[in-house]
Amino acid sequence: MRYTVPRSRRRTDVLPLVLPFVLSSLLSSLLLGCGEAAPERGRIAAPRFGHATATLSRAAAASARGRLLGASSQEVAAAGDGALHRHSLAAAAALEGTPAGAAFPGRGAPGEVPLAQMSNRRIERGAGRVPVDRLRYPVDQAQGQLAHFRHVILVGTREPTAFFAYPGKPSLLAPQGSAVHTLARPQDDLVDALERLAERVGAAGETPVVASFEPPPAPTGLLSGDKIAAALAGVLPEGAIVADESVSVGRNFFQVTRNARPHSWLQVTGGAIGCGLPLATGAAVACPDRPVVCLEADGSAMYTLQALWTQAREGLDVTTLILANQSYAILKGEMANVGARNPGRKALDMLSLDRPTLDWVGLARGMGVEGERVEDAAALAEALGRGLATPGPYLVEAVF
Repeated sequence: MRYTVPRSRRRTDVLPLVLPFVLSSLLSSLLLGCGEAAPERGRIAAPRFGHATATLSRAAAASARGRLLGASSQEVAAAGDGALHRHSLAAAAALEGTPAGAAFPGRGAPGEVPLAQMSNRRIERGAGRVPVDRLRYPVDQAQGQLAHFRHVILVGTREPTAFFAYPGKPSLLAPQGSAVHTLARPQDDLVDALERLAERVGAAGETPVVASFEPPPAPTGLLSGDKIAAALAGVLPEGAIVADESVSVGRNFFQVTRNARPHSWLQVTGGAIGCGLPLATGAAVACPDRPVVCLEADGSAMYTLQALWTQAREGLDVTTLILANQSYAILKGEMANVGARNPGRKALDMLSLDRPTLDWVGLARGMGVEGERVEDAAALAEALGRGLATPGPYLVEAVF
């Protein structure tokens, strides 16, 4: 559940409905179409999804065409949701080769790439694929990403909106005075819409710029969010599926792993806590010939740790990385965001995971999953490598 404030009615004293706890137990086999990596087990049916015909109306095409062709690199941003598979990203990135390339931040500020919405069910990324970044969860950071754009063109998504409403902060994230244009809705055929737009602006047939395989240097020393991401980027195998519920620790994981080997990245698309382990389990059932890596916050993992037993029982190839900061750090941050900056002892006790401290290696073994505990970056990279090389499930507890 989330509460957003229309731009015309924005107030600074609106308190959000925050901290929802919704237990997620749906398997991601309903979300993940494996394509050429489809499972061979006869008992698993491949999901079928229909696509409506793209409704690229003349008005929408003319508006988008005019904005793209008349824009500078500081004037247009493109945001997408379902347009995050290889074919749709290639169609979108083809626009970079024309004046319409201003739609992509990569043509402006160095290091920037096309933006996706905050949470996306699946993104194809890594070496050989069109790089894409996500809109950040913290309101201030998301506003910074969009601050220099005067136009936002939506491809299969809605206007960028904060997850919650916070006192003194906007709910809609595009700059005041910017124009929002809808090219295609989520139910439309987004590849078709992008290809037709590319034709209209003279970008058809352009070769998109793709990411290279350039993982960060191997990290050393005590663990941090960026070092964990760097270790992952170095060992992630080609064709892997990443189920991401890294929450606050993983704020930079997406950016740091941009140049890893080609892989699929799955996320929870709402505010559920506990989705990561069952999401990874479902991905492994749907695609038994692809390695699955689960990035799981320790607090979130407590909601669905029984998924480890399912992984052991079914012999699923899942390497789980538990990010053990021993607290619900995301909820502490949300309390501060709504003005509760000095919570009492009882409130803090509800957000901590100590007394007793969780032993994730022990919990995993109790479910039939082998694992190990690490506290530095070099050991983490080695442990992830062992997990990925081990048939069946494996768990690595990263303590920091």
